[in-house]
Amino acid sequence: MRQVLIVHFSQTGQLDRLAQSVCEPLQQCSDIQLDYLQLQPAQPYPFPWPFLEFFRIFPETVLMRPQPLLPLAVDASKRYDLVILAYQVWFLSPSQPMTAFLASPEAAHLLKGTPVVTLIGCRNMWLMAQEKVKSRLTELGARLVDNIALTDACGTAASFLATPLWLFTGRQKSYSWVPRAGIDEAEIVAASRFGVAMAQRLTADSLPIEQPMLSGLGAVKIDEKLIASEKVGNRSFQLWSRLLAALGPQHSRRRGAGLVVYILFLLCLIVTVVPLSALLKKLLAPLLKERTQREKAYFAGPSGE
Repeated sequence: MRQVLIVHFSQTGQLDRLAQSVCEPLQQCSDIQLDYLQLQPAQPYPFPWPFLEFFRIFPETVLMRPQPLLPLAVDASKRYDLVILAYQVWFLSPSQPMTAFLASPEAAHLLKGTPVVTLIGCRNMWLMAQEKVKSRLTELGARLVDNIALTDACGTAASFLATPLWLFTGRQKSYSWVPRAGIDEAEIVAASRFGVAMAQRLTADSLPIEQPMLSGLGAVKIDEKLIASEKVGNRSFQLWSRLLAALGPQHSRRRGAGLVVYILFLLCLIVTVVPLSALLKKLLAPLLKERTQREKAYFAGPSGE
């Protein structure tokens, strides 16, 4: 019997529904034993988020300094044929609970030499978070064989408003004039196709999984307009995170004051630099076409668009 583990954490429940959709075909297969590991922070994160509290975790999240988890309810000595890591993206980085799991002794045992599928549900920017996860998986000796990334249906511009309002109000459609935040429910249901493909591969033979299982299924979609924005944003986040972390602990007054300055800087950046950079990228697009295609192919791996 094939052994599969899914590791997951979701604040809103959306990622849990996505994970359940993907895993349902696996669960229905009599030749597959599916185990769930829900990550639980030792200090639960609030939802909806108080505004300043949300930004207080920014430095540790970006710098991947994990906050404690409750003891993991998993047998770390068990060998799995496949591990699925379902994670959210916080500040262009994996969410704190997933970072904490990847830094745990249990992950070191479970993932060494193990095929891994990453499953992402987020607003729209996930490339840099996935790069960080890929780096950690390499350090752990895991083999990333597939990646699934589903993003908000309301589009890049609208999600600048809709997604933060969801975080701070707890409502996906916070006001009648704001588009509904989150992944389209039909897309969540359709994600079961990934589970079907994984189940077919797992039950085809007893050989280790070494090649992508989800090629041609639209597991990811790369928006080339966001590649440069993510790279620039990640560098900025790294710089500000080190500065804010140096000011003091999460709930110190010095960090709070620094965060107010940073939030004002971020708002100015969004209304000035972001539109100008978008215009510049559009003008330079013909000159950078080949480079953009190479980057798209790289970030789409290993499953491909």
